[in-house]
Amino acid sequence: MHTHNSHWSSTSALSSGGVVGTPVGNGRGEGARTAPLRVDAQRNLEHVLRAAREVFGELGYGAPMEDVARRARVGVGTVYRRFPSKDVLVRRIAEEETSRLTDQARSALGQEDEPWSALSRFLRTSVASGAGRLLPPQVLRVGVAEDDGEGVPADEARVPQQRSQPGGGELRLVAGDGTTAAVDDAGAAALLEVVGLLVDRAREAGELRTDVSVSDVLLVIATAAPSLPDPAQQAAASARLLDILLEGLRSRPSS
Repeated sequence: MHTHNSHWSSTSALSSGGVVGTPVGNGRGEGARTAPLRVDAQRNLEHVLRAAREVFGELGYGAPMEDVARRARVGVGTVYRRFPSKDVLVRRIAEEETSRLTDQARSALGQEDEPWSALSRFLRTSVASGAGRLLPPQVLRVGVAEDDGEGVPADEARVPQQRSQPGGGELRLVAGDGTTAAVDDAGAAALLEVVGLLVDRAREAGELRTDVSVSDVLLVIATAAPSLPDPAQQAAASARLLDILLEGLRSRPSS
């Protein structure tokens, strides 16, 4: 998966897609004839969002807006009318996919009594949906600590960077310099929390390797969702890769 270290815009409210039609008529009740414009505008919005998911899923969030417009079969000006900057569009797509992953994790928690089954169900559902390719950049951020000559500690190269705080088990995003960074997206924070519950349950049951973190689980979701031109090949490749990764996550009996 490709990600782009994009700074989220504070204008995400503009990405809601609401469209106000231009009244048509003589001011004597004919202004209600805005429905066709609203329908067309909504259809264009849906085309743009679908195209953005496809383009960003294939090429990463660094893909240009022109590629989104081309895939949606609209002018790039139409895209910018809906989303005044690329950051706004990226935020919209990432928020929707993060919400979808959070719902899938909650569903797995509620429908599976066995901890490993719950974690496995979440991973299989999430990988099949392809949402891992669209995780927000601030969640999937690679950081490598400086090597002091004795090797980089495993915890310093987590992807995404999340650590359990001593004693409390609270997850926080950690910046590349090792300082704790604020989670500026409530959706991302909710995802970390619910996936953390899945991980904790599986670890406490002795079914998950003790060194596996929420970071590793999200990395599996992103890694096991390749973008291939043939849907059948993509599904087969995802299933095979996920089987291998799941085996790598499971704990092994001590000899």
